[in-house]
Amino acid sequence: MILLQLLLFPSLLSHSLAAVLPRHSQRILNPTADDLTKIFTFSNDFPAPNSGNLQVHDPNIIEEQDTLYLFRGGLHIPYWKASSISGPWTKVGTVLSKASVINKKNNNHPWAPTVTKYKGRFYCFYAISQTGSQDSAIGYASTSDLEKEWTDHGALINTGSGERSQIAPYKNTNAIDPAFQVDQKTGQPYLIYGSYWDDIYSLPLQVNQDGTLAIKNENKPDATHLSYQPGNWRPQEGAYMSYHEPYYYLWFSQGICCQMVQKGFPLKGEEYRIRVGRSKSITGPFVDRSGKKLLEGHGETVYGSNNGNVYAPGGEGVLPGNGKRGDILYYHFCESFPIPMGLSG
Repeated sequence: MILLQLLLFPSLLSHSLAAVLPRHSQRILNPTADDLTKIFTFSNDFPAPNSGNLQVHDPNIIEEQDTLYLFRGGLHIPYWKASSISGPWTKVGTVLSKASVINKKNNNHPWAPTVTKYKGRFYCFYAISQTGSQDSAIGYASTSDLEKEWTDHGALINTGSGERSQIAPYKNTNAIDPAFQVDQKTGQPYLIYGSYWDDIYSLPLQVNQDGTLAIKNENKPDATHLSYQPGNWRPQEGAYMSYHEPYYYLWFSQGICCQMVQKGFPLKGEEYRIRVGRSKSITGPFVDRSGKKLLEGHGETVYGSNNGNVYAPGGEGVLPGNGKRGDILYYHFCESFPIPMGLSG
């Protein structure tokens, strides 16, 4: 089962384990009781989560006029609203009224939405892909009001196939897990994205007079490589960038997250966990607490499997503080381990 869970971090780097994660090795299929110590960390190194009381995968939360809106990947991108972080959550509707206009497989179930308000308009970035495929795209929809109709604008970038998919950086990357951030000094907006193929990148965006978006210098984009795990196995994805003056924080999920029942469970330490690095520049270099670069495989592990009921946390984001509370790190995870219910998520 995958639940939205919420964790308040007074300091965004208050819990950390600086290390390069191990290389992918074996998986354990149909684990027995004797296998549990090989797979799961029974520790309280990290605080127990607070429930968001809603089952979601790849959550994204924004706050607008004292109301919280929560989006998730799935059929047409469903979303809910609540007055409190713990709910109750009321269904608002879906971002898309039908399948995405992007002509790729699985276009009726977009992945990992990120919603932001920029210059008075709301933008929902989403990914179209399939598990294990590089034939992906990041598209977006927009609206003037979160409770009114959205307009689907289609693809911003393609990988694997499609327009400009064979130019750098797209030919070496996977167009999933979009995020958005603005340079606090220049006002330049950026799209952040990436997954296992070449990990995490950012691209400057162009905002047209009609409010539509494009990649700046789209035929020769000024891409920046933000995070990378050297080696043949590069398990980084789900990036999210937050700003907490004077630093930009690059959060990402690292490790194995999915299809564990079908393909087997990884050895402990190789499952999903949430890592972070920071920089005073939106384009980096991002470093961990000891100053080691994310581009060299480093990063702070701020949240991992723990307490006997939290397994493989990831898909994270940060809800900024509002004067009444601090920043909140939110994420999904698999629970009720080792019962296999929903662990394929």
